[in-house]
Amino acid sequence: MRSLKWFQIVLRFKRWLISGVLGFILLITSLVVLLINADISPLRWALSLLLAILGIYGILICFRKIFIKFVNVYSNGIMKKPSNVGEIRDIIYRRKILSTGAKIVTIGGGTGTSTLLRGLKAYTSNITAIVTVADDGGGSGVLRNDLGMLPPGDIRNCMLALAETEPVLEKLLSYRFTEGSLKGQSFGNLFLAAMNGISGSFEQAVKYMGDVLAITGRIYPVTEDNIFLLAELEDGTQIRGESRIGSHNTTHPGKIKQVMLDKASVAPVKQAIDAIHEADVIVLGPGSLYTSIIPNLLVEGVTKAISESRAIKVYACNIMTQPGETEDYTVGDHIEAIYKHVSTPIIDVCIANNGKIQTDILKKYQEDGSNPVVIDNQAIKKLGVHLLERNLVKIRKDLARHDSDLLAQTIMELTKIHKLT
Repeated sequence: MRSLKWFQIVLRFKRWLISGVLGFILLITSLVVLLINADISPLRWALSLLLAILGIYGILICFRKIFIKFVNVYSNGIMKKPSNVGEIRDIIYRRKILSTGAKIVTIGGGTGTSTLLRGLKAYTSNITAIVTVADDGGGSGVLRNDLGMLPPGDIRNCMLALAETEPVLEKLLSYRFTEGSLKGQSFGNLFLAAMNGISGSFEQAVKYMGDVLAITGRIYPVTEDNIFLLAELEDGTQIRGESRIGSHNTTHPGKIKQVMLDKASVAPVKQAIDAIHEADVIVLGPGSLYTSIIPNLLVEGVTKAISESRAIKVYACNIMTQPGETEDYTVGDHIEAIYKHVSTPIIDVCIANNGKIQTDILKKYQEDGSNPVVIDNQAIKKLGVHLLERNLVKIRKDLARHDSDLLAQTIMELTKIHKLT
């Protein structure tokens, strides 16, 4: 594998390397011309000088191009510097080889999306994360109310997932204050808030912060409009605010019938729509169905762009049901809920976990009203969606999460199949 990486790197640098090799040959030739005969005529001197100049020029071009490439690698952010040849090789591999990888668009927000992004960046740098901005709780909600900015929390998580930073910087941006008026607030949220203050727009602030962190790929808010999420329960009750929807069972039990935005027309970010049109793969989820995934689809033009895209459309279903949103939901129920909110079917393949969860972990989930999402093959088939089952579960800190590497591998498998069809 290491030899293959070096071979691929050499192929990518072949023009510059050829320039350097030719320059070296010309330089040697100039010396040979001088030494081949003791009688050094003015013509021989001129020929030797010309060959030497051309040779040195070719060598300089080679080194200049390679130097510029490494400057570009480090000038875009605070990256870990390579300490050996192997790390240098890997950096070149990421920047040159992964830049030719599949164009993947993820749509969602929260922990699920950031988990997926951590896995995908090992396969391609052509990643675009489109992130919901309806959050109104926690530290994001405070900044939203105080500064009038869009909520930064989900975008911050995606940035950390795609970042190439020193571990200490990642810890810094993830740090939450424990005392005073900033208690519970994330430093990363404050950093993005400050960037928003010096930028012309929130989208521009996200771009600047991405440059500082040297993220692999791009991140866009689905819209720059100030939106709030509304949910209608089956009994007709309406709940306003993403933070209240997920916890509505404590105050008003009942299943969610539909969710909607508080504005009739919400404009999308143009670059997000462009990325959808150009994508090879579009991935919805994993993440909270009603508060992280569907809100993106309610923004004007997003569903239409997904439908028109030639990309393969994938839904990565959650491993566990979510109290307050998807109690007792099967995989088919998740897909059906998405289809109730869009005008046309937008899912080709559904990835579902069939791995088992250890008993002690499962018991803790069940005590909170959460269970593994049941795979109902026939219902999924009736919806016209191809089912792909994989063991994707990974236990981290007593939580059942998607294994980011395995999920990314599964999506890349679909990418290869799609390119062959």
